[in-house]
Amino acid sequence: MSDKSESLTKLEEDEKYNRLTALKLFAMTSSMVISVNELAPFGKTGPTAVFYLLLAGLIWFVPITQMAGEMASVDGWDKGGIFTWVKGSLGDRAGWTAMFYQWIHITVGMNTMMYVIIGALSITFNTPWFNTTPSIRFLLMMVIIWSITIVEMVGVKKIGHIAEWLFALGIALPVILLIVTFFIYLIQGRPLYMHLNWDNIIPHHLTGTTLVAFVPFVLAFCGGEASAPHAKYLENPKKYSTVMLALAITAISFDLLGSTAIGMSVPKDQIQNSTGFVYTFGKILDSIGLPGDLIKKFIGVLLAAGIIGELGNWLAGPSQGMFEAAKEGYMPKFFAKSTNRDVPMRLIVLQTLIVTASAVLITFTSGKNSDFAFNVSLAATTAQYLMVYILMLISYIVLKIKHGNLKRSYYMTKNKALGITIAIIALVITVVAFFISFIPAQGTPTYLRGVYVWTMIGLCMIVTILPLVIYHYHRHF
Repeated sequence: MSDKSESLTKLEEDEKYNRLTALKLFAMTSSMVISVNELAPFGKTGPTAVFYLLLAGLIWFVPITQMAGEMASVDGWDKGGIFTWVKGSLGDRAGWTAMFYQWIHITVGMNTMMYVIIGALSITFNTPWFNTTPSIRFLLMMVIIWSITIVEMVGVKKIGHIAEWLFALGIALPVILLIVTFFIYLIQGRPLYMHLNWDNIIPHHLTGTTLVAFVPFVLAFCGGEASAPHAKYLENPKKYSTVMLALAITAISFDLLGSTAIGMSVPKDQIQNSTGFVYTFGKILDSIGLPGDLIKKFIGVLLAAGIIGELGNWLAGPSQGMFEAAKEGYMPKFFAKSTNRDVPMRLIVLQTLIVTASAVLITFTSGKNSDFAFNVSLAATTAQYLMVYILMLISYIVLKIKHGNLKRSYYMTKNKALGITIAIIALVITVVAFFISFIPAQGTPTYLRGVYVWTMIGLCMIVTILPLVIYHYHRHF
C-alpha cells in the first residue's frame, strides 16, 4: 500500500473513532459555556443581574453563536475554528493571533474553575483551609489539572462521552435541583433577600460599579465557538448551527434561573464567589425542611465532577485549533505531532504548564483571600477572551463585505446590511466590556486594588505581544 493510501486510511480511522453526534457536541460545548462558576457573583449583583444576563445573552451571545455557525460552514473553513475564520478574512497574522488568544486565555480561566472546585470540596469535606491556605489550594489545583491532562490522551470521542455524563450529573443536575428547591422555597413563603421589579432590574445610572458588574455576564457566554474545530467530526456537520442555537437558549435559562435563586435566598453579604452555589443549596434545603448539611456535600462532589469535565473540554477544544496552526508552521514542528488518536498532547501539556505558572502568580499574590483570586482570574479571562471576539467580529464583518461569494451551508442572515449591523453592535459591546474589565470589582480590598490592576495589565500585555513575536520568527521553525 502506498504512503498516500496509508495516510488516507489512517485519517478515515481517526475520524471514525472521533465521530460525534449532535448531542455529544452539545454536551461538550455546553460544558465549556454553561457553568456554575458565575452564578454566585451574578446572585450577588442583585436585580440588575436579570437585565445583564438578557442583554449579554440575547444581544451578544446569540449573534456570536450564529456568526460562528456561518463561518464554520464556509467551504474550506471547517478545520481550525477561529484560526481559519480570521485567517480567511484578515490574513495569516490576524488568524494566528486570534487562535493564540483563544488558546492561552483559558490558562487563567482554568484557575477560576479550579477555585470553584476547591471551594465546593472545602464545604463537602468541612475543610475551609482548602480555600484559605494558598499552598494547599495550589497543591490541589496541580492534582486536578495534571490528572485531567493525562486523561486527554483517550481522544475526542471518549472526552465527549465523559463530558456528556459529567455535564449532566455535575452541572445540569445541580442547577436543576437548585431551581426546583428554590421554587419550593418560594411556595413555602420563605424570606426573600432580593425582589424583582422594573425599577430595580434596569440600572438607571452608568457608574464604574454598574459597568464592572456587567463584564462577568459577557464571560458567562464565552466559549460557544471553541468547539467549532470538532464540527468536522459531526455525523451531520450542517447541524452545527442548530447545536449552537440550542446552547444559547439553554445557557440563558440556566444562568437566569440559577443566579436568581441564589440572589433571592441568601443575603448579599453571605454570598462568596467560590463557595456560593453549594452554600446556597444547603441553606435552601435547611429552610424547606430537608437535611441541607448532608445533601450539599453530595452536591459539592457532583459540582466538582462537572467542572472537571468542563476543564477537560477547555484543554481539548482550543488545542485542536492551535494544532492546525502548528501543522501550518506557526509554531515549532515539535508541537505539530499528535498521538495515534489525533490528540495534540504536546500542546495540551504546554497549556497545562502555562496554567501552572498563572496559578502560582494568582494564588500566592491573593493570600488567604480566595474571592480576590477568583475575581482576578475571572477578569483576566474575560479581558483576554474579549480580544478573541474583537478579531472574530471584525473578520465576520469583512466576510460579509468582501467574501459574499464564498459558498457556505448556513447563514446567520443573507441580508448583508443586517448581518453587518448585528456584528457592529456586538463589537461595540465587546470593546467596551474589554476596557471595563480593568476596573477592580466591587468589594476588592484597598490594599489589593493596585495588585488587581497591574496583574491585569501585565497578563494582557504578555498575551498581546507574545503571538506577534512568535509570528515574526515562525518562518525559522
